[in-house]
Parts: sequence; C-alpha cells; structure tokens
Amino acid sequence: MPGNMLSKGEVFVIDTDAASREQLSMALQQNAYDVICFADGASLLSEAKARMPACVLLEMPPDRSGLDVLKRLREENCMAPVLVTSANGSIAMAVDAIKSGAFDFIEKPFRTHDIVERIDAAIDEFVPRASNRQRWLTGCEPLTEREGDVLGHLADGLTNKEIARRMHLSARTVEGYRASILRKAGAKNVTDLLRRIFGQGPAHQG
Repeated sequence: MPGNMLSKGEVFVIDTDAASREQLSMALQQNAYDVICFADGASLLSEAKARMPACVLLEMPPDRSGLDVLKRLREENCMAPVLVTSANGSIAMAVDAIKSGAFDFIEKPFRTHDIVERIDAAIDEFVPRASNRQRWLTGCEPLTEREGDVLGHLADGLTNKEIARRMHLSARTVEGYRASILRKAGAKNVTDLLRRIFGQGPAHQG
C-alpha cells in the first residue's frame, strides 16, 4: 500500500489459486486496503474472532464448503460484507450464498479492478449504519455497526462481561471487538480511548 495513503481497512481473502491471490493483493493494496490471505476457512474464522475485517473475499470450492465458513462468520457476528467468488458457480449456488449471508456473488474469471469496485461498494453500504457513532474517528477506519454498539457500552462504563450479556455474545467476542476498536482509534487502552472520545468536548478545568 502506498505509504502516503490512509488504510481503508483489512480485506480477508481466501483463494486457492496463488496467481489470483497475488493479483487481488496487489490491486487491493494499490487501492489503500490491507490484505490478509488465508489458506483455508478455519484459519480465517480464527482470525475473524480477534479482529474485524472491512470485507471478506471468499472463494467457493466445488464441494461448497465455503457456505459453512459463511454461516459461521454470520453466527459469530462478523458484520463485514462477504463477497463469494466461484469458478464453477451456478444460479443455485449464488442463491445459497446470498441466503447464507453473502453480500455479493462473483463468477470467475473476473477482472481485479471490478472486484475492487464491488468491495468498495459493499463497504460503503455497510459503513453508514455506524456513521453516527464514528465521527470521533475522523481520518481512521470506520467502525462496523457491532463495533459502534460495543463502543457505546464501553462509554457507558460496562465491563466486557456485562457487554457480552447485553449483546448476547461471548466475552471473547466482545474482547475481539474491543481490540479492533482500539486498533482503529490508535488507542493504547480503553481509558485512552474514552479520553479521546470525551476529550472532543469542552476542555476540563484544572
């Protein structure tokens, strides 16, 4: 990614073809995205618990195992848009993917600049939901809707366990959202994060 460009967020990519991965990575990095490639769905799911991507690009293999990955991402409250790609796609597969939570279905072969445009569009559609909660993050990565909810509870002084109960999530999932918020804000800890939020108001006396 060019050094003078602000990152637009991380894109998780699963693609079995090394050449496709290389082309996608280069195109996305040139368009200010950070790219993390995964060899399989299990490693992507593990990483998605710890950090929130801006978008997921998921190849659908012939055995359709990608549907399981897609469903798991939704079950674990990954709010990022998921774009499914397939070299042997069918209308039935596209319908199944959309029903399972995919934002878009893209047949291979595709042109990388088309993929970048569709990723931009998918992220733009997700971002407005959290826009009212992210004004304090001007110049930083936008928060997802779930991250905005977690941030609101943190600002109310709730603990991870209390937030988990309130949002019907596991404490570990909440920790992942919190870590992602801190990373996006460039804050060292929650105290630093809250100081940045509330420090936007009138200066404190003293």
